[in-house]
Amino acid sequence: MARKTVGYIHLEWECPNCQSRNPGPSKFCMGCGAPQPEDVEFEQPVAAELVTDEEEIARAKAGPDIHCPYCEARNPGNAQFCGSCGGDLSEAAMRKHGKVLGARKKDAGPIVCPACGTENKASAKRCVQCGSTLAKPKSETKPAPTKRRSPALMIALVVVACIAVSVGGYLLLSTNELAGEVTAVYWERSVGIDEWLPTTRSDWYEDIPAGVTIESCTQELYETSNDYVPGSVEVCGTEYVEDTGTGLGEVVQDCVYEVYADWCEYTVDDWQEVDRVTSTGTDLNPYWPNITLTADQRRGTETESFEVTFTTSNKDYSYNPETLSEFTGFRLGSDWILEVNKLGGLVSVEPD
Repeated sequence: MARKTVGYIHLEWECPNCQSRNPGPSKFCMGCGAPQPEDVEFEQPVAAELVTDEEEIARAKAGPDIHCPYCEARNPGNAQFCGSCGGDLSEAAMRKHGKVLGARKKDAGPIVCPACGTENKASAKRCVQCGSTLAKPKSETKPAPTKRRSPALMIALVVVACIAVSVGGYLLLSTNELAGEVTAVYWERSVGIDEWLPTTRSDWYEDIPAGVTIESCTQELYETSNDYVPGSVEVCGTEYVEDTGTGLGEVVQDCVYEVYADWCEYTVDDWQEVDRVTSTGTDLNPYWPNITLTADQRRGTETESFEVTFTTSNKDYSYNPETLSEFTGFRLGSDWILEVNKLGGLVSVEPD
């Protein structure tokens, strides 16, 4: 899929000292002044507008921030020397980046200050009335109790499953031999009659043969492409946010380009089956039915099928020979050995 950048938003980080929520680019906590940790985990705020400041966007595009190995100051990804101490940054380590932070959060209700009850914007970090932090205290979530089956029950379930598999295999693979007599045979043969007629077909316009009559065309989805194709329609998925390692998140979408083309119905003369003549019998001498063709007709496809009935001491079994030569070997009154599985299915037949 093609990756499309929608824009950038400010991420936020939680101060490990006072739990205040701070904008991603902030190097120091707005609550207590503590420095942003080097291994800080950026998160999406409850709501954020796209950044419009060109300098911030340029910094995000420059790559993840790097930390000076001498004074640990945070520097833009394209910096060659530390802005704080002037140290060489050629060996500096990049901040972690590339983590997907989930679908972009656009809409959220106001945040009520826990200290004074004032409603604040969803993106606010401190109360506009009293200045209290709006960080939500961490709650220790206890995992839901896991339902455990007793070991005895688990063993019983495994045993039952094994027995079921074994019984099924036994019924299919275990067979008995029965004595059977051929008591009936049946055959059917049919021949199609084709006629040269106008035929309506459908295909992509570019694949339609020359010299035919095109009836109508509609625009249909022909293919999808990861690259832009002139005239294609861009279809994008849900916006999601990826950590750039700068305190800003890149809002991206995965997109494909739908290419449409003409799908047309056209008329062309071709052979069509207009009738089928069938002959049947209960002997071992199948024959093809006689057909009469006009000047614009031809003999079409031929089909045939055979069936043999065996009678045993308790029931009848049907068998379908695959070829004429096999079928003619089942003489009425002849004796055969039938191999039958435990489910009553006929597996094979052999002459007695």
